[in-house]
Amino acid sequence: MTAQLIALDWGTSNLRANLLDPYGHSLEQRQSAMGVMKVPNGEFGSVLVELCGDWMQAHRVPLIASGMVGSRQGWKEAPYLSCPATLKQAALHLTEVQFDAPVAGTNCVYIAPGLKCIDEHAQTDVMRGEETQIWGAQLPPSSICVLPGTHSKWIWLDAAGDFQNFKTFMTGEMYSLLTQHSILGRLMDISETGASFKLEVFLRGVSLGVSGHAEVLHTLFAARTTGLMGHLNAIELPDFLSGILIGAEIGSARLHAVKQVHLLGEGSLCERYAQAFQHQGIAFVHVSEQATTKGQWLLARAAGLVKV
Repeated sequence: MTAQLIALDWGTSNLRANLLDPYGHSLEQRQSAMGVMKVPNGEFGSVLVELCGDWMQAHRVPLIASGMVGSRQGWKEAPYLSCPATLKQAALHLTEVQFDAPVAGTNCVYIAPGLKCIDEHAQTDVMRGEETQIWGAQLPPSSICVLPGTHSKWIWLDAAGDFQNFKTFMTGEMYSLLTQHSILGRLMDISETGASFKLEVFLRGVSLGVSGHAEVLHTLFAARTTGLMGHLNAIELPDFLSGILIGAEIGSARLHAVKQVHLLGEGSLCERYAQAFQHQGIAFVHVSEQATTKGQWLLARAAGLVKV
């Protein structure tokens, strides 16, 4: 089948490329460890040609990219659109980047914009890459979507299914810092983390985090005192801390009653969130892991880069 688009999910650590057919389905996939922070001397074009140069020569199709490639540390900074925001608006604000390509006509990449919103405290929040996933997920109107990660995102869609607002929680990064660089980690054995998940201990932490989210700086100290008092051992404490942090995130995000969320992610971290939501009586629906590629296809179509 004839290819119509090269879609690039270019993040901090990895570059994923998909060659898409006229219906947005992947004909071939490739991956590189050359994420944004690993590209030497800003040679993004060279990295791209090395991974996808033969596709460019064989198919001569447009290229679209999303993720941290559009950040200030990336290839070229793409603008942030203010919420409420729609896919059509994003399609009108793609950032063009020219590079040396092996074939004329394929020397331009279109980078998706990020999003920004202002919270009730007049503070700005931003995202870059997740918005493309959400558009690709094609969620129902008035949905709430949670994307677990180093910086977890909670996204609220309005009655029209467009971005209304969102909140970022540095849950994953805090877990890494606390286990590796704080006194809490001194009593922990993180060598078995993930290999022997202690669900009961994790959910105990979730309950504490939800109830104590308003004073989380105090609540977190329980990850030390619980170990000092011998209530949990060194192998159990990492799961307890994980539960506290995820519970605090859930408690903080529930500004209004939340009955159901859409959960977009993969792997063991996403399963932890699923267990936490279930424990708190919140229904969840898993979203397809192919949402990013679908979102890139929809953006390209809305921008007129591909024809259906």
